[in-house]
Amino acid sequence: MRWRASLQLRVITSTLAIGLIVLVALGAFLSARIRNGIFDQRVTQILGESARSTQQAQNTFDSSTAGTESDVQELLNDMARALQSGGSGDREVFLLPSPGNHAPIVLNTVVSASDLVPLISPELRAATVAGKGQRWQSVAEPVRVASGFTDSQPAVIVGSKVNVPVAGTYELYFLYNLESEQQSLEFLQRVLLLGGAALVLLLGGMTFLVTRQAVRPVRVAARVAERLADGHLTERMKVRGQDEMATLARSFNEMAGSLQIQIARLEELSTLQRRFVSDVSHELRTPLTTIRMAGEVLHAARDDFEPAAKRSAELLATQLDRFEDLLADLLEISRFDAGAAMLDAEDRDMCDVVLAAVEHAMPLAERRSTWLRVTLPEAGCRADIDPRRAERILRNLLVNAIEHAEGSTVEIEAASDGRAVAVTVRDHGVGMTPEEATHVFDRFWRADPARARTTGGTGLGLAISLEDARLHGGWLEAWGLPGHGASFRLTVPRRAGIALASSPLPLEPPPAPPAPIPRWTASPQSAVDPAALPDMDQLEMR
Repeated sequence: MRWRASLQLRVITSTLAIGLIVLVALGAFLSARIRNGIFDQRVTQILGESARSTQQAQNTFDSSTAGTESDVQELLNDMARALQSGGSGDREVFLLPSPGNHAPIVLNTVVSASDLVPLISPELRAATVAGKGQRWQSVAEPVRVASGFTDSQPAVIVGSKVNVPVAGTYELYFLYNLESEQQSLEFLQRVLLLGGAALVLLLGGMTFLVTRQAVRPVRVAARVAERLADGHLTERMKVRGQDEMATLARSFNEMAGSLQIQIARLEELSTLQRRFVSDVSHELRTPLTTIRMAGEVLHAARDDFEPAAKRSAELLATQLDRFEDLLADLLEISRFDAGAAMLDAEDRDMCDVVLAAVEHAMPLAERRSTWLRVTLPEAGCRADIDPRRAERILRNLLVNAIEHAEGSTVEIEAASDGRAVAVTVRDHGVGMTPEEATHVFDRFWRADPARARTTGGTGLGLAISLEDARLHGGWLEAWGLPGHGASFRLTVPRRAGIALASSPLPLEPPPAPPAPIPRWTASPQSAVDPAALPDMDQLEMR
């Protein structure tokens, strides 16, 4: 999680990984070039030195007057000692008779290190005998220690032919040890390794400093934004210098100041709106009472009026009832906005509240030809609730469901568990989209403004129900699907102080099983004449 949450960590790690890969590749390339350069330079020096030594030995042999076997043997021994000490460094000398040499005398093989003779491969000997000039080969020279051969060092063998008086053609080999060159190469490799490690550390430190300077203002901006989101509108970023980060801080502060001004204006408008609603609601109480008294007098004497006047008196009473409901809802909303709403909770059975709300909604359901199906648990659903507010929530949900059920059945179900009590109200009417479900609790909101309101609602019922549910510390949620109805779920804790984590009832109803596909088959009588048309009266559905 820290890898995904820290931009600085990702940048440093990526930079170090890329830098390490580049340094390893560059170090391997430089090491190979240095190794090849040291080796080629040493081989060139060896070939030149061995060529001079071979020519010196041949000149000595040509000028020698040795004619007997003992004189020639002594000449070879002296030449081997001279050649061994005549090089630029320690080297071994091998004088071997060439294959097919039929000299009249037989001489002993002259070598400075008999245990190293196997290093001269048959391929090198064959190339030396067959060609002119020098032939060389890289070998691994064993290191002699007290316990035997335990290690090896790089070495080069150079071979050429010489003519020995009386003894015929001999092969002259020089073995050069490259230990000093190997040590130099290892030293350079250690230097490259230490230099690469230092470069990686330097690169990591530079990347850390650069990313820290770039990420710190972003972190500060994030903290200030969180403080602004928490309501601390005076929080600002510190502006230092004139660079890009300072420009970011100034722009951020300007944005925060603009937001603060806009929020202050909105708060002022909201306060004025709440005050206006509250004042208007209270001020309309007195004239409404007077109008109500006059309307009741007219309504009581409506039978003495003409039909048109009688109908007007009835409409006046109906609209006065609706106007009173609207004022009551506005006053209730203003109490919620002012934080003056109080919860009068008591230990009650939610099933009794559900039955009371259903009984209140029965007349409306009869007028809309809607069946109400109630499912209640036998053990009841006791909880600490305000029965007046809980019944108001359920009445609003039932009225809303009946209005949109379009004659279909409305299902009411209650359930409880150890922590919560829930009631769902489900209809199978027009339904609503998920976007509409998020706005269904907004004040005066309607999914279809052109749809007629047949129950005389105020447009505040669901908004008040949501506030009542929150006052209980509970949830009021909505789900809908166009053409498949809607479902509302009220969930309240069984006791005050319980934090809800789940609900005893699902909000979204389970998917309906697919409808069976009818199959039409003909009765046996229709099979008498295959060419005849089927008798429609004999068809039956299975």
